[in-house]
Amino acid sequence: MKESNWVVAQEYIDEIAETFPDLPPLVAQLLWNRGVRTQHEGRSFLEPDYERDIHDPFLFQHMRRAVDRLRAAIVAQELIVVHGDYDADGISAASILTHTLRTLGARVEGFIPHREFDGYGVKHSTIDLLAGRGAQVIITCDCGISNAPEIEHARGKNIDVIVTDHHAIPEQLPDAYAILHPKVAGEPYPDKTLSGGGVAFKLMQGLLQDPETRKLLPAGVNPDGFQKWQLDLVAISSVADMVPLVGETRTLVHYGCMVLGKTRRPGLRALLARDKIIVTDKGSSAPITPITIGFKIAPRINAAGRMDHGKTAFEMLLADTEPEGQRLADLLFQHNINRQKLTEVIVKEAVAKIKEGGLDTYPVTVVAGEGWPAGVLGLIASRLKEKFYKPTFVIGINDDRIVGSGRSIDEWNMIAAMQTAPQLFTKFGGHPQACGFSLGSIDAIQEFANAMYILAEAHVANITKLIPTISIDARAQLGDLNWDVLKLLEKFEPYGMGNPEPRFLAEKMDVVTAAHVGTEGKHMRLMVKNGSPAIKKLMAFNMGEHLGRFSPGKQLDGVFTFGSNEWNGVKELQYKLHDFRLCE
Repeated sequence: MKESNWVVAQEYIDEIAETFPDLPPLVAQLLWNRGVRTQHEGRSFLEPDYERDIHDPFLFQHMRRAVDRLRAAIVAQELIVVHGDYDADGISAASILTHTLRTLGARVEGFIPHREFDGYGVKHSTIDLLAGRGAQVIITCDCGISNAPEIEHARGKNIDVIVTDHHAIPEQLPDAYAILHPKVAGEPYPDKTLSGGGVAFKLMQGLLQDPETRKLLPAGVNPDGFQKWQLDLVAISSVADMVPLVGETRTLVHYGCMVLGKTRRPGLRALLARDKIIVTDKGSSAPITPITIGFKIAPRINAAGRMDHGKTAFEMLLADTEPEGQRLADLLFQHNINRQKLTEVIVKEAVAKIKEGGLDTYPVTVVAGEGWPAGVLGLIASRLKEKFYKPTFVIGINDDRIVGSGRSIDEWNMIAAMQTAPQLFTKFGGHPQACGFSLGSIDAIQEFANAMYILAEAHVANITKLIPTISIDARAQLGDLNWDVLKLLEKFEPYGMGNPEPRFLAEKMDVVTAAHVGTEGKHMRLMVKNGSPAIKKLMAFNMGEHLGRFSPGKQLDGVFTFGSNEWNGVKELQYKLHDFRLCE
């Protein structure tokens, strides 16, 4: 096992018992760990309610201004361009607003930038292109907040720009017609962790809740029902962009997963059918969860922008016929297969460069390669970060285009570091743990690397032992977790950022037997006693190589998750081991 640091959440026994007297202490502790501090918050967390827990979109300080401008543009048949981003969040956001505006009768076009040739955000050349098409209003989705010069350029061409975004706030805000961004200083909107798709959804809500704009809907379109059918894309955007699944976002994703299982989008249905997620005309055969989105749906949508052009995924989400939806879904499926193969090749090449060049001796990893496509750099950075557990920047050199992507560890705010040296970049943006950027020349790569080494030195290199941390919700004996507790734990779903699947620590478990599981012995099954004579089954997936360490009579401490498993019609409790330490 890789060495890791176990951190057990602090117990607040008296406070928790006073706040949640009707809940088992273990369940109440889980709520407390997730920042839930009142019974009202607890009710909203365990039993999300759309009518109760979704905020009024007009709490955004610029919502009225944005809605009025768009309604005027729809009535006057001005050209509105929805400018998205090339990832699953930006594409979902742009799809929500494009579909909504089309339904309202707007003259609207979508624009998805090319990852390599356009890069992230709004460009001057894009403004010129859209102005040439006659655009009078541009809505940015999942981008725009860092594009003050470009938006000023748009103003000079008499284009009004409405920014919908959620990325890090720059020193200079754009002088846009309206800004919908929950983290802007002074913004009263209460939920600060919406995804780009979440912010776009709020603008859609604002349009459909406005009495005058509702009049533009075709007969037979119910505005309340229409907005709820858009929740499938909000769920995809929120999970794909790894925003915390708490507060309003938790409610949106909770209902979004339900809608996703019954989605009316022909292209999305075809994509889900390829993975047998949807197998009948009535919808999904099993509940769709954030895990389904994160490992099945989002990668296929992202693959369009990584391997070719994000507009393919955008068109797939907006396809209105079965044949067109099927064609585009098949294309995305193949893009994802190609992406997987390319990623494996470049990861091996990057690891070799890092080890041969001694790059793993620095506080951050900066590695560059000729011909590495911009579309897979983030995936490579993520894989390398996990392997070396250091902030990682991966740079692709493609002719005169020098682009990079970064992924960081919890201990270092990557984007904050980059914001201290903006002169290094021709463009950059992102989050504390993920970023994208462009450099002006090959010579700038080493200058960039040196600057990152210096910036990281005080924060990363001075950590005595830089190893992954496993956060543990509570200590528990296996026997404490039964069917009644599981029923309550199921209310914690959907799991994701800010609300991980609960992890528990069981100490001094006595090994009774240990055996390999699976045709190749990849997995391991431990039969253990823990605090009582009852014998419990502990599954250890991908740990078969450690079987020899678990002879009967040995004791172990183990970090595990708790759920259920069904096999051949028999449902049983399942304790799943994630990390262990043998007791001396």
